[in-house]
Order: sequence, then C-alpha cells, then structure tokens
Amino acid sequence: MSSFIIEGGHRLSGTIRPQGAKNEALEVICAVLLTEEEVTVSNIPEILDVRNLILLLEGMGVKVSRLEKGTYTFKADNIDTSYVESAEFVRKCAALRGSVMLAGPLLARFGQAYFPKPGGDKIGRRRVDTHITGMLNLGASIHYDQQKKAYYLHIPAGTRLKGSYMLLDEASVTGTANILMAAVLAEGTTVIYNAACEPYIQQLSRMLVRMGARIDGIGSNLLTVTGVESLHGAEHTILPDMIEVGSFIGMAAMNRSSLTIRNVSWKNLGIIPESFRRLGINLEQRGDDIFVPEQESYVIESFLDGSIMTIADAPWPGLTPDLLSVMLVVATQCRGSVLIHQKMFESRLFFVDHLIDMGAQILLCDPHRAVVIGHDHKFQLRANNMLSPDIRAGIALLIAAMSAKGTSVIGNIEQIDRGYEDIDLRLNALGARITRG
Repeated sequence: MSSFIIEGGHRLSGTIRPQGAKNEALEVICAVLLTEEEVTVSNIPEILDVRNLILLLEGMGVKVSRLEKGTYTFKADNIDTSYVESAEFVRKCAALRGSVMLAGPLLARFGQAYFPKPGGDKIGRRRVDTHITGMLNLGASIHYDQQKKAYYLHIPAGTRLKGSYMLLDEASVTGTANILMAAVLAEGTTVIYNAACEPYIQQLSRMLVRMGARIDGIGSNLLTVTGVESLHGAEHTILPDMIEVGSFIGMAAMNRSSLTIRNVSWKNLGIIPESFRRLGINLEQRGDDIFVPEQESYVIESFLDGSIMTIADAPWPGLTPDLLSVMLVVATQCRGSVLIHQKMFESRLFFVDHLIDMGAQILLCDPHRAVVIGHDHKFQLRANNMLSPDIRAGIALLIAAMSAKGTSVIGNIEQIDRGYEDIDLRLNALGARITRG
C-alpha cells in the first residue's frame, strides 16, 4: 500500500489547470460501445479508474489507440461477446464502479449484459435500482446469476429494446447515463423524467447526438429520446473536472495562498463558486480562469436571519456531494461555524475522526451531518498518520495535511490516484512538499 508523506505549512503560488472530468470520462468511454465506427475522445484524465475502464474495454475487443496524452481513439467493431459473458469479465466489472455504465450500451447493441454489484468507494450504500428498473422499462428481462453474483439482463435474439415513459425514482447520474445510452438504440420513443442534468450528462447527450442519436431536452430533467437503428463515429472533448477545480480552491484557502486555476469552464461550475464564497473565500473570474487571492482570514456567512450556515449537497444545479469533504476541511480554519449536511451517502463523513485527531473542532451529529467550528487560522492543525477511505475524503485529508504543523502520512493513496492525476507532482510545482512512500 503506497502512501503520501506531506510536510505541512508551505504556502502555494502559481498556476494550475484541472484535468479532464473523471465522471464524464467514464460515461463517454462506455458510450463508444454503441457504434462499430471510430470514436475519438480528448482531455481524458489518465487516472486509475479511467485506465482500468480502458483496459476492460480492450479485454472486450475494443481497439484502443493513444494518439497523445489524454487523447484516445476507440473502435468497438469486433467485440468478444463470449468474454463479456465470462466470470472473469463480471469479476473485473464488480471491482470498478464506472463499469455499471457498460450495461446500457451492451444491452442495446448486443441484447445482453451482466450487471454486478459495483465496487469503488466505501462511502455507504449505492443503490442500482434506478439502472435496472430503467432497463426493465425498456423491455429487458432479468434474473440473478448466483454463480457470477450478478444480474443478467437480456432481450430475445433479433429484437430491440422498446421505448417507454419512465419517472426515475431518483435523479441518479450514472442511472440516467445508463438508461440514456440504452434508449438511443431502442425502438420508438423513450421519455426519461427526473433525469439527472449535470453538465456531464449534457456532455454525454451531445456526444450521442454527434453520433447520430436523437435527444431532446438536453440540460433539463426531462429527456426525450427517439431511437435510431445505429450510431456512427464522432469526436468529443471532455470538460475540466469541477471537483478538481473545487479542490484547488480549497487548497488555496486552507493554506492562505494565492492561486490561478486555468480553463475551468466557468459556465459549467454551477453553484460551486458561490458555495466557497459562503465560507468567506474571495474568487475572481478572469475570463475562463479563477483567481483565488491570498487572505489572512475567511469569515463564514450566516443566513439572513442570523442562523448558522448550512451547506448541503443536492442534485444539479445544487452542490455536488463530491465537494462536501473539501469544504468541511476548509471550514476548520475559517472564522465561524457551519453545518455540513451530506444527504446522499451515509458513510462519507466518517473521515472527520482523522481531522479531530489533528485538532479540528468538529461535532459529528450523525452519519450525514457535522458541525464545524472554525479556528480562524489561530490554531494550526497537527500532523497525523491516517488512511484514505475514498477518493474525496482522501483529497480532503491531503489538504488538511498540507496546512498542518509537522509531517503527516496518508496511506491507501490508491484511492486518491483513482480520481486525481499526478496530484503530488502538480501540487509540488505550486510549492507543496509531498513525496510518495
């Protein structure tokens, strides 16, 4: 198990550019299975989860070429369907959360797909009901394969999925992506209400349209898909990762540093900049860049009636849950108090025990809520030895360690590498002191 060794207390300065968006990359790479023709995708983050998904596609028979860093071509014209039905394939899918979105394309194009219980972060239950119910609504049959420990979805040979109206039980991003990719090759019209409408779903939709799909309502929670016989090749460029953008904002504030974040796609950040402003962080929009100026103090806002500020996650255009861990850490050195409410996952706040050991004042109310009482930089966090439980908690602990007094060690950094490309090298270029152990 690898580790980061972090010498804390060094201020940052300079310029950094966010990687391509991990969540979008996983969606659009799965979508290449919908056509026999070549698809070119640019700005792919070369992180562990994405590399593993690409390896999974190569094992299926997809021809993959790396044209340059971050730019790949995919051609799924000779899929090994026997391998896709194998226990080995199902086992590999179970270890990779993003692989759940292979089911929709495989079912739509080949008439069958296995759907294992997904792996990934240990952040609590992550239901797959929305995915499976959506496939059933499109006419798939299902049974549970006890030997492979996975659901087997299929339609009769020589037939297609059938379009239908569906109201999703939750605005699941991966569920919406899966159903959308299945529906584009279904016969007739599919209406998906309560669809997720995050920028990454919008990006997937636009890529599918360039491939020949017919999708109306892009950007809303009501998608209408008119199925087509087949799709063709296309080119696509992935957005900057909004989670990295927010992480860099948090690093600058936690270390009272000035930082310029380049090419952030500001129009696709939604409420993220305003959420950090509520913690007292000044942000300047400079074209498509964000400048975070150095501040000696960050004052958390209160609501207009004087009550304690609450920052909670919500479906888009609300705040993404992936940034709550970062905002919680930043709040430990602001002035004032804030309630962090993580609604979507019941285990994502348990990493705060590490922060409390470092001297942070945090009251964990229950698995979903924590009250943070900020130190206003009058007390520097202490170094600590800890393990990264998931991607987002891992980056939050790294931010805390970068500001702490002394040398911290974070183990299980494979979790961080799953979502952040060369993060130690990129941060060291800004003045951090991080080595791999």
